[in-house]
Amino acid sequence: MKMVIINMENEYKYTSHSEQDTMELAQNIESEKFPNMVICLCGELGSGKTVFVKGFAQSLGIDENITSPTFNLVKEYLNGEMPLYHMDVYRLEDGDDGTTGLSDYFSKNGVTIIEWSDLIKDILPEERLEIRFKVIDEETRVLTLIPYGSVYEDLVSAVL
Repeated sequence: MKMVIINMENEYKYTSHSEQDTMELAQNIESEKFPNMVICLCGELGSGKTVFVKGFAQSLGIDENITSPTFNLVKEYLNGEMPLYHMDVYRLEDGDDGTTGLSDYFSKNGVTIIEWSDLIKDILPEERLEIRFKVIDEETRVLTLIPYGSVYEDLVSAVL
């Protein structure tokens, strides 16, 4: 796996040179999964957020085609080793004031992966893994992993 790791105040940088690199990182994170894991993905359109979810889902044994649930907010995949709740909150106009029920997924004993999570930061759990995607060029992305809480710090240490 090709990576550059820099630890600056609990931020870890991973350089992905292809979709395969991004999927491999997701698969490595999946190998450390646990119930109620929350992964928050931030980054511009086309930066690799859904590619990450595809890699994670594939590693969970989910054989369905993974697409961004832009118009549904949440897609539930229940046929893998553990439930996967894939959220895309891009279309939420004013964020989430807590009435959408999205936060209920954080304690359903599955893994919740949220695209555009910065739009609902007020309801995110204190402990989570945030991954920020930055486009460098057509193939290259820099992913900044920010663990919130000791469980996620241990996860990042185990994966990188």
